[in-house]
Amino acid sequence: MFALLCSRQLLLLKSSRTQLGFFQQNAFFILKSFTSIGLCQSSEKQQEEKHSFTVSYLINSCGLSPKSAILASQSMNFENPKRPDSVLNLLKENGFTNTQISKIVRVRPLFLLSDPEKTLLPKIEFFRSVGVSSSDLSEILSSNPLLLARSLQKQLIPSYDFLKTVLLVDEKVLATLKRAPRSFLYNVTNNMTPNIAHLRQLGLPQSTISFLVSNYPSEAFAKHTRFVEAVQQVMEMGFNPLKTVFVLAIQVLLKMSKPKLESKLELYKRWGWSEDMALSAFKRHPNCMLLSDGKITKAMDFLVNKMGWPSANIAINPVVLFFSLEKRIMPRFSVIQILQAKGLVKNDLSSGSFILPSEKCFVEKFLIKFQDDVPELLNVYRGMWRYADA
Repeated sequence: MFALLCSRQLLLLKSSRTQLGFFQQNAFFILKSFTSIGLCQSSEKQQEEKHSFTVSYLINSCGLSPKSAILASQSMNFENPKRPDSVLNLLKENGFTNTQISKIVRVRPLFLLSDPEKTLLPKIEFFRSVGVSSSDLSEILSSNPLLLARSLQKQLIPSYDFLKTVLLVDEKVLATLKRAPRSFLYNVTNNMTPNIAHLRQLGLPQSTISFLVSNYPSEAFAKHTRFVEAVQQVMEMGFNPLKTVFVLAIQVLLKMSKPKLESKLELYKRWGWSEDMALSAFKRHPNCMLLSDGKITKAMDFLVNKMGWPSANIAINPVVLFFSLEKRIMPRFSVIQILQAKGLVKNDLSSGSFILPSEKCFVEKFLIKFQDDVPELLNVYRGMWRYADA
C-alpha cells in the first residue's frame, strides 16, 4: 500500500515537472515572439522615418511634386542628406538650374546616392573638353539624364570618337549631340560601325553619310539587320546612292512599319494616284509618306476639289503637300482668283506657277506687279495671313 502511494506521488511529481517544463518552454517562445515583434516594429518605424525623410528631401531640396517624390522614393531611401547634398551642389556649381536638377532627379533619383566626384563630374568635364558650352551642356544632360548614367570609357568616349570619324569635324559632332543626344547612347559595335560600313561599301559619298548621321542619328544607328533591309528596299526602288534623297528614303522606311506604309499608299490611291505615281512622288520627296492622314486629306481636298489641280500634277510636285494650307496655299489662291476675275491673269494659269515659287517671287510677280490695278490686293493677302495666325 505504501509502495503504491509512493508510485502515485512520483507520477504526479513527473507530471508537474513536465507541465512546468511545457509552460517554461512556451513562456520562452512567447517572450521571443514579443521580442521579435518589437524588433520588427522598431525596424519598420526606422524604415518609415527614413522613407519620410527621403520624400521630404525630394520635395524640399529637389523640387519634386509629392507624387513624383513618393514614386522616386520607391527606388531608394536615405536618412542622411550628406551624399544627396554633394550631388546637388556639384550640379549647381556646373551651371544646372533648379528646374534642370529637378528633371534629372525625377528621371534618375539614384544619382542622389552616387559619388558625384567619381561618377558625374568626369562626364561633365568630358563634354566640356570637346567644346560643349555650359548652357548647352546643362540643357542636354537635364533632357537626357541617361547620358550621365552611361560609362564614360565604354560608351560616351567611343561614341564621340566614332561620330568624329563619320562627321570629321568637332562642330558637326556637337551639332548632332545637341540635335539628338541619344546618338551617344547607341551601340557602337553592333549598330553604328556596321551600318556606316554598309553605306560606304555601296559607294555613298561622305557628305551623304554625314547628312544621314547628323540629321537622322536614330535611323542611322538602327538595328543592323533592319537597316540593311531598308537600304535594300531603297536600292530596289531605283534610288541613286550618290544622291542625298537615297538616305532620306532610308530614314522614312526605318520610321514606318510595312502596314503603315501600305496604308499611306492606299490613302494616296484614293486621291487618284496609281502605284507608279505614288512611287514617283516618294522618289521626289520621300517624306511625303510621313505626313499625317489628316494633313494629306485636307491638302488634297483643297488642291483637287477647290482649286481643280489634277491629282497627277500633285504627284509630280509632292512638296506642295508640305506647304501650309492657311498661310500659303489659300492666300495665294485668293489673290489669283481676284486677278482672274479682273482679267489680269489667264484663267488656265497653272497652279504650280503660283504655289511653288518662293514668297519673294510670288509677291513681286502677282502683288507688286498688279498693285496699281488692284490696290486692295496686298491687304487681302496680308489679311488672310493675319487670319491664319489668329
